[in-house]
Amino acid sequence: MLRTLTALLVALALALGACGDDDEGGDSNGGASADSTAPAETQEEAGGCREVAAPEAKPDGGQKKPTSKLAADKTYEVTFETNCGTFKFELDQETSPNTAASFASLVEKGFFDDLTFHRVVPGFVIQGGDPTGTGTGGPGYSTRDVPPRNARYVKGVVAMAKAGNEPAGTAGSQFYVVSGADAGLTPDYALLGEVTSGIETVELIDQQGVGHAPPSIPVVIEKATLKES
Repeated sequence: MLRTLTALLVALALALGACGDDDEGGDSNGGASADSTAPAETQEEAGGCREVAAPEAKPDGGQKKPTSKLAADKTYEVTFETNCGTFKFELDQETSPNTAASFASLVEKGFFDDLTFHRVVPGFVIQGGDPTGTGTGGPGYSTRDVPPRNARYVKGVVAMAKAGNEPAGTAGSQFYVVSGADAGLTPDYALLGEVTSGIETVELIDQQGVGHAPPSIPVVIEKATLKES
């Protein structure tokens, strides 16, 4: 089932695809292919992103839901290395302990490596985390952390995408980073964290957007890592 950020339809009349799962479901991601033989100047045309080929789709689902939370007395930082640069964010254990534990587990399993940002809406969000690249895939399970009523989705906030018919705070593996000043979304999406460094990378990815669709070039998460401190 195509996951959509319903509030976007109300606020911006745009559909932001996302797919999540129930405890037996799944999510997905995609991107436009690129010609690896393109001349060097295409890197400049891509706004500073390295030209790369779109990765092959991965199988939907198949992941095991973690059974334990992260250590409450430690912090966990996720680093995404992409062909447009690197950005980092700290997982929000206080607001979203189930989501944070699931995301950390997927990072450590290499789930996000070689996935794309399959939907980039300029001035709104960049969205990834779908193994299939279609906007309909996920890990094969879901978690839930109801967001606080005063949750705001402003620039740099990382949150989880869900289907419009799912309860608030439901999450699979598809996530988005707010790239505009304020997405204007209702508090329905589990808060994953906030960008701590590399917001310029988020802005560069945002610049590759052409609507609520795949970006103009493949934007690939080449490596995702988790740091505990």
